[in-house]
Amino acid sequence: MIKEVVKNLKISSTLRINEISKELELKGKQIFKFGFGQSPFEIPEDVNLELKKNSFRNKYLPMQGLLELREVIAKFESSRKNYNYKADNILIGPGTKELMFLLQMLFDGEVILPIPSWVSYEPQAILGRNKVHWLETNREKNWFPTSEDIEKIISKNRDKNYLLFLNSPNNPSGQICENLEEISRIVKKNNILVLSDEIYAELSFGDTFKSISNYCPEQTIISSGLSKWCAAGGWRLGHFVIPNELAKLKNSLKVLASETFSSVSAPIQYAAIAAYQNDHSNYLNNSRKILKLVGEYVYENLRSNKILINKPQGGFYLMPEFLDMKFKNSEEMCTNLLDNTGVALLPGSDFGFLKNKLIARLSFTDFDGKNFMDNLSNQNKLDNKLVHKFAPKIVEGTKRLKDWAEST
Repeated sequence: MIKEVVKNLKISSTLRINEISKELELKGKQIFKFGFGQSPFEIPEDVNLELKKNSFRNKYLPMQGLLELREVIAKFESSRKNYNYKADNILIGPGTKELMFLLQMLFDGEVILPIPSWVSYEPQAILGRNKVHWLETNREKNWFPTSEDIEKIISKNRDKNYLLFLNSPNNPSGQICENLEEISRIVKKNNILVLSDEIYAELSFGDTFKSISNYCPEQTIISSGLSKWCAAGGWRLGHFVIPNELAKLKNSLKVLASETFSSVSAPIQYAAIAAYQNDHSNYLNNSRKILKLVGEYVYENLRSNKILINKPQGGFYLMPEFLDMKFKNSEEMCTNLLDNTGVALLPGSDFGFLKNKLIARLSFTDFDGKNFMDNLSNQNKLDNKLVHKFAPKIVEGTKRLKDWAEST
């Protein structure tokens, strides 16, 4: 009674590692939760207060989303992009994951995924009956594709529709795409649809964030939400930004939304207005400072002749590659690591890499973000002493991981 397309799918690996970690902790084992990626910080207080103030709201909101919320998001996105978005360009969903799923269900064509890609892109493409083309990338190019890589795929059949996923800052690599203008030329030339997953955009460590929509807005759907920068993953509120040129696609998404989630929680939508309208620059600056400090601590202490790793550029992930190991695949490697050290990582095969490539994803968020942020203003200097003081599990987990790599 179960459709074949579903039978071979497994529970999302990011959610699975979170459950495994919790189960092991309940059994009394010390676990260093480097597998599941969620913000270590608390939601800004003004946003929390708005949720409390609006908890009485019990009526269905418009399916596309609360108008006031869509207006502030449009203004927020327009200030960062080369396009004047309006409220009608915004679609609110119960997390961007659901909106991406609906996009995959309606899209008629083939999907292009760089390796590595977030764990849910491919399963959703399978459920949408869309053929997936994997794009090989390399460390030297920050694990992002070149325009030539994309051209090779579409040149085989230019009559197809193509949907390219770009996620920058990237999950799982923690890297930022630096050749967006080059990629945009191929996108425009071949009329490729782009899903720009910018859920970590506000957590870029550099001074400015660039989106591919700055170069080809007419063909780009921007995907973002509250879960990462606002530490509100459990609230499940995300949005799509869809340009006027893709109005037919937006209208079809609205049809699917009306038949699936109906509308997003009313209190959360009202609270989200404060998230996008109020000034959270201090909160964001402190979040970025802490994540950059912790991420670079892990990077500096792991990189060696046994571990290849790129310096983090945004978000809260690193992607170590382990050398001279005798494991058959990355899943076996991560299981051995968890069993012997208590350090939980996700295998690279979950993100599109070949199973025998011994790569893993590391999330450096296993610390008390509130305590760290509350004490940040008292510090004259940001250095590794702060990591030792306010992120002790990061320090110990990193040490265990490095010792394991050198002795295995």
